[in-house]
Amino acid sequence: MESRVIRIPSKVNSNVVLRVIPGHFATTHSHINYYVDMTFLKSRKSEAENAAKILAQNYKNSTYIDTIVCMDGCEIIGAYLAEELSQNGIRSLNTHNTMYIASPEIHTGGQLIFRDNMQAMIANKHVLLVLATATTGITVKRAVECIRYYGGIMEGAAALFSATDEIDGIKINSLFSPADIPQYQTWHATECPMCAKKEKLDAIVNSYGYSRV
Repeated sequence: MESRVIRIPSKVNSNVVLRVIPGHFATTHSHINYYVDMTFLKSRKSEAENAAKILAQNYKNSTYIDTIVCMDGCEIIGAYLAEELSQNGIRSLNTHNTMYIASPEIHTGGQLIFRDNMQAMIANKHVLLVLATATTGITVKRAVECIRYYGGIMEGAAALFSATDEIDGIKINSLFSPADIPQYQTWHATECPMCAKKEKLDAIVNSYGYSRV
């Protein structure tokens, strides 16, 4: 399947590359015809740093960001984003005048929680959510609900790839969108045309990777 990889460079920085694989894939919440591979964007130093620099451009005029909450293994990008925002004068209100990088724990049934020792990084803090993908919006909604439950103040969301600009009133800035993958489509599993044609799945996928079936 890796031989089918299509590389799509960012229009802002050609060193930031989105890798996609055409096929028939099942996510937790939908079926898609392109798997969007975030592996190198999240794990390779140069790509993660350049991705953070692009995302930071959207928040230079923000008033405050105290905490960056990372989903889908985006902690490296979150750290570079915090560094970039700090260099560009984005201030924080917390007493240490720095930014926190935090990730929720996924509890039983997919519930997101912050343990007691982490909650001070969220409560009354201005929070930016960073995640790999936002397609159906379910992950964003869960994360926002979790952040607000623990007293966080949502300032926005940043995604490596997003199929929408806004979810439940939260603006989402992304590196890539479906416009970069013109044939990209997503369906509810019961409405997938490839399933209707009895086409087998290539893999079960999520933001961490894929498993062939």
